[in-house]
Amino acid sequence: MQLNVVKINRLFSYWLNASLLLIIFIIIVGGLTRLTNSGLSITEWELFSGILPPLTQEAWNFYFNQYKQIPQYKLMNFNMNLNEFKIIFYWEYFHRLFARIIGLFFLIPLIYFYLSGKIKKEYMYSCFVIFLLIILQGIVGWYMVKSGLINDVTVSHYRLSIHLFLAFIIISSIFWLIKNILNKTNKFFFNTSRKNIPFVLLIILLFFQIIIGAWVSGLDAGRIYQTWPLMGSTYLPNDIIFKDIKNLIDLNNHSLVQFYHRNLAYLISIYIFFLSVYIYKKKSKLFKYIKLVIFFLLLQIILGILTLISGLNIYLALSHQISSVFLIFSAINLYYFQAK
Repeated sequence: MQLNVVKINRLFSYWLNASLLLIIFIIIVGGLTRLTNSGLSITEWELFSGILPPLTQEAWNFYFNQYKQIPQYKLMNFNMNLNEFKIIFYWEYFHRLFARIIGLFFLIPLIYFYLSGKIKKEYMYSCFVIFLLIILQGIVGWYMVKSGLINDVTVSHYRLSIHLFLAFIIISSIFWLIKNILNKTNKFFFNTSRKNIPFVLLIILLFFQIIIGAWVSGLDAGRIYQTWPLMGSTYLPNDIIFKDIKNLIDLNNHSLVQFYHRNLAYLISIYIFFLSVYIYKKKSKLFKYIKLVIFFLLLQIILGILTLISGLNIYLALSHQISSVFLIFSAINLYYFQAK
């Protein structure tokens, strides 16, 4: 018996929510993969052949020997044994496995909902765009891994930031679509009316901070200046001499990138404070929504500081990354109820 329109639309909503949770989960797994330096343990893409992990001693030796050919092993992990290799291998393996699961979990129901003809065309269009972004994310993931296989012991922090940025674009797109479905409307995100600009600017600032945070992670820039509020004993990092403009845009400099990450956090905090005052004075209904933004901002700042002064505790670092997801969601939620 064919499902009626109501049941199909309900199923469609459940599917989007489940997809959102899966992608948040893979962001967590990806964060742990980066924090444990496991991302280069599999040196081939293996889109289909790598579905199953090594099942024999010969297969394990093959993967381990491949890993021994890259700089990370030669320069950092030259004394690693096979059992230690298996630990970092499984982090990357599960990261890739969940990526495959997400791809199939999104594609197969997408085809069904499209063929059913029961879902609004606007919603289906958004889903097809999201699926293309998921495919692009897989390609960017391998593009990122390749950057650490030849000359470096880690992946390029620029490519890492693209990989993370795309993940946030995907979850933000799904979140926006879910909001539309719940409110039975089809608000367009890129509605740049004058009233919307302050709220869009907040989201842009948060995305910039996520990108710079990825640079900090990719460069391991948090391993220096593990003090707050000063960087060592000064506000400016004392190992940088600002002679000309090139010094200000040297985004390979660990100290400078950490300095930008800190100060963009201050800028965002000040911006949200003034936005909150603006909303409060207008006695707008948005005030209850910006309270969520303030809560997650404070949580993000506290976790960021604790991560730094703890010497990059892995659990605090992961919590800092997870809280950024909810900070983005709260900002998008605020903008959603502002947008017409």
